[in-house]
Amino acid sequence: MTTAPLGTQVRSGLVWSALNNATLRLGTLITGIFLARILDPETFGVFAVAATVQGILMTVSELGLAADLVRRGRFDERGPTIATLSLVSSGLLTAAMWFGAPAIAEFMGAVEAAPAVRAMSLTLLLAGIGVVPFARLQRDLRQRELFLIELVAFTVSTTLSVGLALAGWGAMAIAVGRLCSMVAVVVLEFATTRTLPRFGWRSDVASSGFRFGFPLACAGLLSLVLLNIDNVLVGRLGGPVLLGLYSLAFNVSSWPSSVIGTAVRAVAMPAFARRSDDTGTADHDGLVTASSLTWALAVPVSMLLGTLAGPVIETLYGHAWAAAAGVLAWLAAVGAFRILFDVWVAYLTAGGWSGKLLRRQGLWLVALAPVMWWGVGSLGLVGAGAAHLVVVTVVVLPAFLHALHGTGVRLRRLVVPLLVPVAAVVPAAAVVLLVRHVAPDAWVHLTVGGVAGFATYAALVLPWLARLLPAGVLPGQDLLRRLSRRPRRADRPDPEPSKDMVP
Repeated sequence: MTTAPLGTQVRSGLVWSALNNATLRLGTLITGIFLARILDPETFGVFAVAATVQGILMTVSELGLAADLVRRGRFDERGPTIATLSLVSSGLLTAAMWFGAPAIAEFMGAVEAAPAVRAMSLTLLLAGIGVVPFARLQRDLRQRELFLIELVAFTVSTTLSVGLALAGWGAMAIAVGRLCSMVAVVVLEFATTRTLPRFGWRSDVASSGFRFGFPLACAGLLSLVLLNIDNVLVGRLGGPVLLGLYSLAFNVSSWPSSVIGTAVRAVAMPAFARRSDDTGTADHDGLVTASSLTWALAVPVSMLLGTLAGPVIETLYGHAWAAAAGVLAWLAAVGAFRILFDVWVAYLTAGGWSGKLLRRQGLWLVALAPVMWWGVGSLGLVGAGAAHLVVVTVVVLPAFLHALHGTGVRLRRLVVPLLVPVAAVVPAAAVVLLVRHVAPDAWVHLTVGGVAGFATYAALVLPWLARLLPAGVLPGQDLLRRLSRRPRRADRPDPEPSKDMVP
Protein backbone atom coordinates (compact mmCIF):
# COMPACT_ATOMS: atom_id res chain seq x y z
CA MET A 1 0.00 0.00 0.00
CA THR A 2 1.27 3.46 -0.81
CA THR A 3 2.57 5.60 2.01
CA ALA A 4 1.33 8.90 0.56
CA PRO A 5 -1.02 10.91 2.82
CA LEU A 6 -4.69 10.04 2.48
CA GLY A 7 -5.57 13.52 1.15
CA THR A 8 -3.01 13.15 -1.63
CA GLN A 9 -4.34 9.71 -2.50
CA VAL A 10 -7.91 11.04 -2.63
CA ARG A 11 -6.98 13.92 -4.97
CA SER A 12 -4.96 11.61 -7.22
CA GLY A 13 -7.76 9.04 -7.17
CA LEU A 14 -10.35 11.62 -8.20
CA VAL A 15 -8.22 12.77 -11.13
CA TRP A 16 -7.62 9.24 -12.41
CA SER A 17 -11.22 8.18 -11.78
CA ALA A 18 -12.56 11.18 -13.71
CA LEU A 19 -10.08 10.52 -16.53
CA ASN A 20 -11.14 6.88 -16.56
CA ASN A 21 -14.83 7.68 -16.90
CA ALA A 22 -14.41 10.46 -19.44
CA THR A 23 -12.02 8.49 -21.67
CA LEU A 24 -13.83 5.18 -21.60
CA ARG A 25 -17.29 6.68 -22.04
CA LEU A 26 -16.09 8.66 -25.05
CA GLY A 27 -14.52 5.51 -26.45
CA THR A 28 -17.72 3.55 -25.83
CA LEU A 29 -19.74 6.22 -27.64
CA ILE A 30 -17.44 6.12 -30.67
CA THR A 31 -17.39 2.32 -30.71
CA GLY A 32 -21.18 2.23 -30.49
CA ILE A 33 -21.48 4.55 -33.48
CA PHE A 34 -19.05 2.36 -35.46
CA LEU A 35 -20.86 -0.88 -34.56
CA ALA A 36 -24.18 0.71 -35.43
CA ARG A 37 -22.90 1.12 -38.99
CA ILE A 38 -21.94 -2.57 -39.15
CA LEU A 39 -24.85 -4.21 -37.34
CA ASP A 40 -28.59 -3.69 -37.82
CA PRO A 41 -31.02 -2.57 -35.07
CA GLU A 42 -32.37 -6.10 -34.64
CA THR A 43 -28.88 -7.37 -33.81
CA PHE A 44 -28.43 -4.64 -31.24
CA GLY A 45 -31.79 -5.59 -29.76
CA VAL A 46 -30.69 -9.22 -29.43
CA PHE A 47 -27.55 -8.19 -27.56
CA ALA A 48 -29.57 -5.75 -25.43
CA VAL A 49 -31.57 -8.71 -24.07
CA ALA A 50 -28.35 -10.41 -22.90
CA ALA A 51 -26.88 -7.17 -21.54
CA THR A 52 -30.06 -6.33 -19.61
CA VAL A 53 -30.22 -9.70 -17.88
CA GLN A 54 -26.49 -9.64 -17.14
CA GLY A 55 -26.68 -6.11 -15.74
CA ILE A 56 -29.50 -7.01 -13.36
CA LEU A 57 -27.83 -10.18 -12.09
CA MET A 58 -24.40 -8.52 -11.83
CA THR A 59 -25.88 -6.13 -9.27
CA VAL A 60 -26.68 -8.94 -6.85
CA SER A 61 -24.15 -11.58 -7.93
CA GLU A 62 -21.50 -10.77 -5.31
CA LEU A 63 -24.02 -9.67 -2.64
CA GLY A 64 -22.33 -6.33 -1.95
CA LEU A 65 -19.26 -8.16 -0.62
CA ALA A 66 -16.77 -5.97 -2.51
CA ALA A 67 -18.14 -2.93 -0.69
CA ASP A 68 -17.80 -4.78 2.62
CA LEU A 69 -14.11 -5.40 1.94
CA VAL A 70 -13.55 -1.80 0.82
CA ARG A 71 -15.18 -0.59 4.02
CA ARG A 72 -13.46 -2.93 6.48
CA GLY A 73 -10.13 -3.80 4.88
CA ARG A 74 -8.31 -6.62 6.75
CA PHE A 75 -7.92 -8.63 3.54
CA ASP A 76 -5.83 -11.43 5.04
CA GLU A 77 -8.49 -12.02 7.67
CA ARG A 78 -11.69 -11.49 5.64
CA GLY A 79 -10.59 -12.04 2.05
CA PRO A 80 -10.76 -15.87 1.79
CA THR A 81 -14.27 -16.08 3.27
CA ILE A 82 -15.56 -13.20 1.13
CA ALA A 83 -14.01 -14.84 -1.94
CA THR A 84 -15.82 -18.10 -1.14
CA LEU A 85 -19.18 -16.38 -0.62
CA SER A 86 -18.77 -14.38 -3.83
CA LEU A 87 -17.79 -17.45 -5.83
CA VAL A 88 -20.81 -19.42 -4.59
CA SER A 89 -23.35 -16.63 -5.20
CA SER A 90 -21.98 -15.67 -8.62
CA GLY A 91 -21.66 -19.33 -9.58
CA LEU A 92 -25.29 -20.05 -8.77
CA LEU A 93 -26.48 -17.03 -10.76
CA THR A 94 -24.21 -18.00 -13.66
CA ALA A 95 -25.75 -21.47 -13.73
CA ALA A 96 -29.26 -20.05 -13.56
CA MET A 97 -28.56 -17.63 -16.42
CA TRP A 98 -26.83 -20.33 -18.51
CA PHE A 99 -29.52 -23.01 -18.20
CA GLY A 100 -32.36 -20.50 -18.25
CA ALA A 101 -31.09 -18.69 -21.35
CA PRO A 102 -33.69 -20.12 -23.79
CA ALA A 103 -36.59 -19.29 -21.47
CA ILE A 104 -35.18 -15.82 -20.71
CA ALA A 105 -34.72 -15.05 -24.40
CA GLU A 106 -38.22 -16.27 -25.27
CA PHE A 107 -39.77 -14.25 -22.41
CA MET A 108 -38.10 -11.10 -23.70
CA GLY A 109 -39.26 -11.71 -27.24
CA ALA A 110 -35.89 -12.56 -28.81
CA VAL A 111 -35.40 -16.35 -29.01
CA GLU A 112 -32.20 -15.89 -30.99
CA ALA A 113 -30.62 -14.11 -28.00
CA ALA A 114 -30.06 -17.37 -26.04
CA PRO A 115 -26.42 -17.91 -27.14
CA ALA A 116 -25.52 -14.33 -26.24
CA VAL A 117 -27.23 -14.72 -22.86
CA ARG A 118 -25.12 -17.81 -22.16
CA ALA A 119 -21.91 -16.07 -23.15
CA MET A 120 -22.69 -13.08 -20.96
CA SER A 121 -23.57 -15.35 -18.02
CA LEU A 122 -19.90 -16.28 -17.66
CA THR A 123 -19.04 -12.68 -16.85
CA LEU A 124 -20.94 -13.11 -13.55
CA LEU A 125 -18.64 -15.95 -12.51
CA LEU A 126 -15.53 -13.99 -13.47
CA ALA A 127 -16.68 -10.95 -11.52
CA GLY A 128 -17.22 -13.16 -8.46
CA ILE A 129 -13.70 -14.58 -8.75
CA GLY A 130 -12.16 -11.10 -8.94
CA VAL A 131 -14.03 -9.48 -6.05
CA VAL A 132 -11.08 -9.49 -3.60
CA PRO A 133 -8.36 -7.91 -5.80
CA PHE A 134 -10.89 -5.36 -7.09
CA ALA A 135 -11.82 -4.39 -3.53
CA ARG A 136 -8.13 -4.12 -2.60
CA LEU A 137 -7.46 -1.70 -5.46
CA GLN A 138 -10.52 0.35 -4.48
CA ARG A 139 -9.59 0.41 -0.80
CA ASP A 140 -6.06 1.61 -1.61
CA LEU A 141 -7.44 4.31 -3.97
CA ARG A 142 -5.32 2.94 -6.80
CA GLN A 143 -7.44 4.55 -9.49
CA ARG A 144 -4.49 4.88 -11.86
CA GLU A 145 -4.09 1.10 -11.97
CA LEU A 146 -7.85 0.63 -12.32
CA PHE A 147 -7.85 3.07 -15.24
CA LEU A 148 -5.09 1.14 -17.01
CA ILE A 149 -6.92 -2.16 -16.42
CA GLU A 150 -10.16 -0.73 -17.82
CA LEU A 151 -8.25 0.69 -20.79
CA VAL A 152 -6.82 -2.74 -21.63
CA ALA A 153 -10.26 -4.32 -21.19
CA PHE A 154 -11.84 -1.69 -23.45
CA THR A 155 -9.22 -2.33 -26.12
CA VAL A 156 -9.80 -6.09 -25.98
CA SER A 157 -13.58 -5.70 -26.08
CA THR A 158 -13.58 -3.19 -28.92
CA THR A 159 -11.08 -5.07 -31.07
CA LEU A 160 -12.90 -8.38 -30.74
CA SER A 161 -16.39 -6.92 -31.10
CA VAL A 162 -15.57 -4.98 -34.26
CA GLY A 163 -13.52 -7.80 -35.77
CA LEU A 164 -16.12 -10.48 -35.09
CA ALA A 165 -18.93 -8.18 -36.26
CA LEU A 166 -17.12 -7.69 -39.56
CA ALA A 167 -16.79 -11.49 -39.74
CA GLY A 168 -20.57 -11.85 -39.45
CA TRP A 169 -20.95 -13.03 -35.84
CA GLY A 170 -23.86 -10.67 -35.16
CA ALA A 171 -24.84 -10.16 -31.51
CA MET A 172 -22.35 -12.81 -30.39
CA ALA A 173 -19.55 -10.48 -31.55
CA ILE A 174 -20.33 -8.00 -28.78
CA ALA A 175 -21.03 -10.73 -26.21
CA VAL A 176 -17.71 -12.49 -26.86
CA GLY A 177 -15.89 -9.15 -26.75
CA ARG A 178 -17.42 -8.38 -23.34
CA LEU A 179 -16.57 -11.87 -22.04
CA CYS A 180 -12.92 -11.71 -23.13
CA SER A 181 -12.54 -8.21 -21.70
CA MET A 182 -13.77 -9.51 -18.32
CA VAL A 183 -11.15 -12.25 -18.44
CA ALA A 184 -8.50 -9.57 -19.01
CA VAL A 185 -9.86 -7.51 -16.10
CA VAL A 186 -9.71 -10.36 -13.59
CA VAL A 187 -6.23 -11.50 -14.65
CA LEU A 188 -4.87 -7.95 -14.47
CA GLU A 189 -6.49 -7.30 -11.07
CA PHE A 190 -4.71 -10.30 -9.57
CA ALA A 191 -1.46 -9.39 -11.32
CA THR A 192 -1.61 -5.76 -10.18
CA THR A 193 -2.25 -6.68 -6.55
CA ARG A 194 0.32 -9.52 -6.76
CA THR A 195 -2.14 -11.99 -5.27
CA LEU A 196 -3.69 -15.33 -6.18
CA PRO A 197 -7.23 -16.55 -5.52
CA ARG A 198 -7.56 -17.71 -1.91
CA PHE A 199 -10.65 -19.39 -0.51
CA GLY A 200 -11.56 -20.21 3.07
CA TRP A 201 -14.37 -19.99 5.60
CA ARG A 202 -15.04 -18.18 8.84
CA SER A 203 -18.65 -18.10 9.95
CA ASP A 204 -18.31 -14.74 11.77
CA VAL A 205 -16.84 -13.07 8.67
CA ALA A 206 -19.51 -14.62 6.44
CA SER A 207 -22.29 -13.50 8.78
CA SER A 208 -21.08 -9.90 9.10
CA GLY A 209 -20.36 -9.66 5.37
CA PHE A 210 -23.81 -10.94 4.45
CA ARG A 211 -25.60 -8.67 6.96
CA PHE A 212 -23.92 -5.64 5.42
CA GLY A 213 -23.74 -6.69 1.79
CA PHE A 214 -27.17 -8.17 1.13
CA PRO A 215 -29.16 -4.97 1.87
CA LEU A 216 -26.61 -3.08 -0.23
CA ALA A 217 -27.10 -5.47 -3.13
CA CYS A 218 -30.88 -5.12 -2.80
CA ALA A 219 -30.52 -1.33 -2.79
CA GLY A 220 -28.52 -1.59 -6.00
CA LEU A 221 -31.23 -3.74 -7.53
CA LEU A 222 -33.85 -1.15 -6.55
CA SER A 223 -31.67 1.50 -8.20
CA LEU A 224 -31.87 -0.45 -11.46
CA VAL A 225 -35.65 -0.64 -11.11
CA LEU A 226 -35.72 3.11 -10.47
CA LEU A 227 -33.74 3.70 -13.65
CA ASN A 228 -36.23 1.68 -15.69
CA ILE A 229 -39.68 2.19 -14.17
CA ASP A 230 -40.00 5.60 -15.81
CA ASN A 231 -39.31 4.02 -19.22
CA VAL A 232 -42.03 1.46 -18.58
CA LEU A 233 -44.59 4.10 -17.58
CA VAL A 234 -43.69 6.57 -20.34
CA GLY A 235 -43.85 3.80 -22.96
CA ARG A 236 -47.15 2.45 -21.63
CA LEU A 237 -48.86 5.85 -21.31
CA GLY A 238 -47.22 7.80 -24.12
CA GLY A 239 -46.30 5.25 -26.76
CA PRO A 240 -43.00 4.49 -28.52
CA VAL A 241 -42.40 7.99 -29.91
CA LEU A 242 -42.68 9.63 -26.51
CA LEU A 243 -40.51 6.88 -25.02
CA GLY A 244 -37.82 7.47 -27.63
CA LEU A 245 -37.73 11.20 -26.88
CA TYR A 246 -37.68 10.58 -23.14
CA SER A 247 -34.94 7.95 -23.34
CA LEU A 248 -32.68 10.28 -25.29
CA ALA A 249 -33.28 13.16 -22.85
CA PHE A 250 -32.62 10.92 -19.86
CA ASN A 251 -29.38 9.63 -21.37
CA VAL A 252 -28.17 13.17 -22.02
CA SER A 253 -29.13 14.27 -18.50
CA SER A 254 -27.06 11.38 -17.14
CA TRP A 255 -23.80 12.60 -18.70
CA PRO A 256 -22.71 14.66 -15.65
CA SER A 257 -23.66 11.87 -13.26
CA SER A 258 -21.84 9.32 -15.39
CA VAL A 259 -18.59 11.28 -15.25
CA ILE A 260 -18.71 13.21 -11.96
CA GLY A 261 -20.86 10.83 -9.93
CA THR A 262 -19.02 7.70 -10.99
CA ALA A 263 -15.64 9.31 -10.22
CA VAL A 264 -16.88 10.40 -6.80
CA ARG A 265 -18.32 6.96 -5.96
CA ALA A 266 -15.05 5.23 -6.81
CA VAL A 267 -13.05 7.40 -4.39
CA ALA A 268 -15.42 8.66 -1.71
CA MET A 269 -16.40 5.36 -0.10
CA PRO A 270 -12.86 4.05 0.52
CA ALA A 271 -11.78 7.54 1.64
CA PHE A 272 -14.61 7.76 4.19
CA ALA A 273 -13.89 4.21 5.39
CA ARG A 274 -10.17 4.75 5.85
CA ARG A 275 -10.64 8.12 7.56
CA SER A 276 -13.10 6.53 9.97
CA ASP A 277 -10.61 3.74 10.68
CA ASP A 278 -7.92 6.31 11.46
CA THR A 279 -10.07 8.41 13.80
CA GLY A 280 -12.43 5.79 15.20
CA THR A 281 -15.50 7.91 14.34
CA ALA A 282 -17.60 8.69 11.27
CA ASP A 283 -15.95 11.26 9.00
CA HIS A 284 -18.41 14.17 9.39
CA ASP A 285 -15.83 16.76 8.32
CA GLY A 286 -15.05 14.81 5.19
CA LEU A 287 -18.75 14.49 4.40
CA VAL A 288 -19.26 18.26 4.59
CA THR A 289 -16.20 18.94 2.44
CA ALA A 290 -17.04 16.30 -0.17
CA SER A 291 -20.70 17.37 -0.34
CA SER A 292 -19.82 21.06 -0.75
CA LEU A 293 -17.21 20.45 -3.43
CA THR A 294 -19.30 17.94 -5.37
CA TRP A 295 -22.45 20.08 -5.22
CA ALA A 296 -20.50 23.17 -6.28
CA LEU A 297 -19.45 21.29 -9.42
CA ALA A 298 -22.74 19.50 -10.09
CA VAL A 299 -24.92 22.62 -9.91
CA PRO A 300 -23.33 24.64 -12.76
CA VAL A 301 -22.95 21.61 -15.04
CA SER A 302 -26.62 20.72 -14.59
CA MET A 303 -27.64 24.38 -14.98
CA LEU A 304 -25.80 24.64 -18.30
CA LEU A 305 -27.34 21.39 -19.52
CA GLY A 306 -30.81 22.59 -18.52
CA THR A 307 -30.65 26.14 -19.86
CA LEU A 308 -28.96 25.00 -23.06
CA ALA A 309 -31.15 21.91 -23.51
CA GLY A 310 -32.53 23.09 -26.84
CA PRO A 311 -29.16 23.91 -28.44
CA VAL A 312 -27.62 20.68 -27.08
CA ILE A 313 -30.37 18.50 -28.56
CA GLU A 314 -30.51 20.38 -31.85
CA THR A 315 -26.74 20.42 -32.35
CA LEU A 316 -26.06 16.79 -31.44
CA TYR A 317 -29.19 14.99 -32.61
CA GLY A 318 -30.96 17.28 -35.06
CA HIS A 319 -34.25 19.14 -35.17
CA ALA A 320 -36.29 15.91 -35.23
CA TRP A 321 -35.44 15.41 -31.54
CA ALA A 322 -36.22 18.98 -30.47
CA ALA A 323 -39.20 17.90 -28.34
CA ALA A 324 -36.78 16.16 -25.96
CA ALA A 325 -35.39 19.52 -24.82
CA GLY A 326 -38.40 20.30 -22.63
CA VAL A 327 -38.01 17.24 -20.42
CA LEU A 328 -34.20 17.53 -20.46
CA ALA A 329 -34.43 20.87 -18.64
CA TRP A 330 -36.18 19.10 -15.73
CA LEU A 331 -34.00 16.01 -15.77
CA ALA A 332 -30.82 18.09 -15.70
CA ALA A 333 -31.81 19.45 -12.29
CA VAL A 334 -32.49 15.90 -11.08
CA GLY A 335 -29.01 14.96 -12.28
CA ALA A 336 -27.42 17.43 -9.87
CA PHE A 337 -29.20 15.82 -6.92
CA ARG A 338 -28.16 12.35 -8.08
CA ILE A 339 -24.51 13.42 -7.99
CA LEU A 340 -24.92 14.77 -4.45
CA PHE A 341 -26.69 11.60 -3.38
CA ASP A 342 -23.69 9.62 -4.65
CA VAL A 343 -21.57 11.27 -1.94
CA TRP A 344 -24.13 10.53 0.74
CA VAL A 345 -24.50 6.92 -0.41
CA ALA A 346 -20.73 6.52 -0.20
CA TYR A 347 -20.72 7.92 3.34
CA LEU A 348 -23.56 5.65 4.51
CA THR A 349 -21.97 2.63 2.86
CA ALA A 350 -18.59 3.33 4.47
CA GLY A 351 -20.28 3.60 7.86
CA GLY A 352 -22.04 0.26 7.46
CA TRP A 353 -25.57 1.70 7.23
CA SER A 354 -26.64 -0.40 4.23
CA GLY A 355 -30.11 -0.91 5.76
CA LYS A 356 -30.72 2.83 5.68
CA LEU A 357 -29.83 2.86 1.99
CA LEU A 358 -32.21 0.01 1.21
CA ARG A 359 -35.11 1.77 2.94
CA ARG A 360 -34.43 5.05 1.11
CA GLN A 361 -34.25 3.33 -2.26
CA GLY A 362 -37.52 1.54 -1.51
CA LEU A 363 -39.19 4.81 -0.51
CA TRP A 364 -37.88 6.47 -3.70
CA LEU A 365 -39.42 3.73 -5.85
CA VAL A 366 -42.75 3.71 -4.01
CA ALA A 367 -43.06 7.50 -4.30
CA LEU A 368 -41.93 7.77 -7.92
CA ALA A 369 -44.34 5.27 -9.50
CA PRO A 370 -47.66 7.05 -8.75
CA VAL A 371 -46.27 10.55 -9.29
CA MET A 372 -44.75 9.50 -12.62
CA TRP A 373 -48.06 7.90 -13.63
CA TRP A 374 -49.92 11.13 -12.88
CA GLY A 375 -47.27 13.37 -14.46
CA VAL A 376 -47.09 11.53 -17.77
CA GLY A 377 -50.84 11.07 -17.94
CA SER A 378 -51.55 14.74 -17.22
CA LEU A 379 -48.59 16.64 -18.72
CA GLY A 380 -47.04 14.24 -21.17
CA LEU A 381 -43.29 14.24 -21.70
CA VAL A 382 -42.59 17.26 -19.48
CA GLY A 383 -44.64 15.62 -16.74
CA ALA A 384 -42.15 12.75 -16.58
CA GLY A 385 -39.28 15.14 -15.83
CA ALA A 386 -41.36 17.17 -13.39
CA ALA A 387 -42.34 13.97 -11.55
CA HIS A 388 -38.67 13.07 -11.06
CA LEU A 389 -37.81 16.50 -9.68
CA VAL A 390 -40.81 16.63 -7.33
CA VAL A 391 -40.04 13.20 -5.85
CA VAL A 392 -36.34 13.97 -5.47
CA THR A 393 -36.87 17.28 -3.68
CA VAL A 394 -39.98 16.48 -1.64
CA VAL A 395 -39.34 12.84 -0.69
CA VAL A 396 -35.80 11.62 -1.40
CA LEU A 397 -33.80 14.64 -0.23
CA PRO A 398 -35.52 14.82 3.20
CA ALA A 399 -35.20 11.03 3.54
CA PHE A 400 -31.44 11.15 2.98
CA LEU A 401 -31.04 14.09 5.37
CA HIS A 402 -32.97 12.15 8.01
CA ALA A 403 -30.65 9.17 7.50
CA LEU A 404 -27.55 11.36 7.80
CA HIS A 405 -28.91 13.02 10.93
CA GLY A 406 -29.38 9.57 12.41
CA THR A 407 -25.65 8.96 12.03
CA GLY A 408 -24.76 12.06 14.04
CA VAL A 409 -24.32 14.57 11.20
CA ARG A 410 -25.30 18.15 12.09
CA LEU A 411 -27.68 19.04 9.27
CA ARG A 412 -27.22 22.80 9.56
CA ARG A 413 -23.48 22.42 9.08
CA LEU A 414 -24.09 20.18 6.06
CA VAL A 415 -26.93 22.01 4.35
CA VAL A 416 -26.05 25.72 4.75
CA PRO A 417 -22.93 25.51 2.53
CA LEU A 418 -25.04 23.87 -0.18
CA LEU A 419 -27.17 26.99 -0.49
CA VAL A 420 -24.27 29.10 -1.76
CA PRO A 421 -23.91 27.34 -5.15
CA VAL A 422 -27.68 27.53 -5.59
CA ALA A 423 -27.57 31.30 -5.04
CA ALA A 424 -24.58 31.71 -7.36
CA VAL A 425 -26.14 29.72 -10.18
CA VAL A 426 -29.14 32.07 -10.51
CA PRO A 427 -27.24 35.02 -12.05
CA ALA A 428 -25.16 32.55 -14.07
CA ALA A 429 -28.34 31.08 -15.55
CA ALA A 430 -29.59 34.60 -16.30
CA VAL A 431 -26.41 35.26 -18.30
CA VAL A 432 -26.91 32.08 -20.33
CA LEU A 433 -30.54 32.93 -21.06
CA LEU A 434 -29.54 36.45 -22.08
CA VAL A 435 -27.04 35.07 -24.59
CA ARG A 436 -29.69 32.73 -25.94
CA HIS A 437 -32.06 35.69 -26.36
CA VAL A 438 -29.65 37.84 -28.35
CA ALA A 439 -27.43 35.27 -30.12
CA PRO A 440 -28.29 34.04 -33.63
CA ASP A 441 -27.82 30.25 -33.55
CA ALA A 442 -27.33 27.15 -31.44
CA TRP A 443 -23.53 27.05 -31.77
CA VAL A 444 -23.24 30.56 -30.30
CA HIS A 445 -25.64 29.58 -27.54
CA LEU A 446 -23.45 26.62 -26.61
CA THR A 447 -20.06 28.32 -26.87
CA VAL A 448 -20.62 31.90 -25.78
CA GLY A 449 -23.53 31.15 -23.43
CA GLY A 450 -21.79 28.19 -21.85
CA VAL A 451 -18.50 30.00 -21.26
CA ALA A 452 -20.16 33.20 -20.01
CA GLY A 453 -22.49 31.33 -17.66
CA PHE A 454 -19.76 29.15 -16.17
CA ALA A 455 -17.41 32.12 -15.79
CA THR A 456 -20.10 34.07 -13.93
CA TYR A 457 -20.72 31.15 -11.61
CA ALA A 458 -17.01 30.55 -10.99
CA ALA A 459 -16.39 34.20 -10.13
CA LEU A 460 -19.10 34.03 -7.47
CA VAL A 461 -18.35 30.59 -6.03
CA LEU A 462 -14.57 30.12 -6.09
CA PRO A 463 -13.79 32.65 -3.33
CA TRP A 464 -16.38 30.96 -1.10
CA LEU A 465 -14.92 27.53 -1.82
CA ALA A 466 -11.43 28.82 -1.07
CA ARG A 467 -12.53 29.89 2.43
CA LEU A 468 -14.65 26.79 3.08
CA LEU A 469 -12.40 23.94 2.00
CA PRO A 470 -9.20 22.76 3.71
CA ALA A 471 -5.97 24.21 2.34
CA GLY A 472 -4.65 22.54 -0.80
CA VAL A 473 -7.94 21.20 -2.16
CA LEU A 474 -8.26 23.85 -4.89
CA PRO A 475 -5.44 25.05 -7.18
CA GLY A 476 -4.45 28.64 -6.28
CA GLN A 477 -6.48 28.41 -3.10
CA ASP A 478 -4.14 30.58 -1.02
CA LEU A 479 -4.39 33.41 -3.55
CA LEU A 480 -8.18 33.14 -3.65
CA ARG A 481 -8.32 33.26 0.13
CA ARG A 482 -6.20 36.39 0.26
CA LEU A 483 -8.26 38.11 -2.43
CA SER A 484 -11.57 37.23 -0.80
CA ARG A 485 -10.53 37.80 2.82
CA ARG A 486 -12.56 40.33 4.72
CA PRO A 487 -10.43 42.95 6.52
CA ARG A 488 -10.05 42.19 10.18
CA ARG A 489 -10.02 44.88 12.81
CA ALA A 490 -6.26 44.65 13.10
CA ASP A 491 -5.98 45.34 9.34
CA ARG A 492 -8.04 48.53 9.50
CA PRO A 493 -6.46 51.93 10.26
CA ASP A 494 -7.13 53.28 13.69
CA PRO A 495 -9.78 56.04 13.72
CA GLU A 496 -8.80 59.60 14.45
CA PRO A 497 -9.05 60.25 18.20
CA SER A 498 -12.04 62.26 19.32
CA LYS A 499 -11.39 65.69 20.84
CA ASP A 500 -13.22 64.53 23.92
CA MET A 501 -10.54 61.84 24.36
CA VAL A 502 -7.60 64.28 24.25
CA PRO A 503 -6.36 65.00 27.75
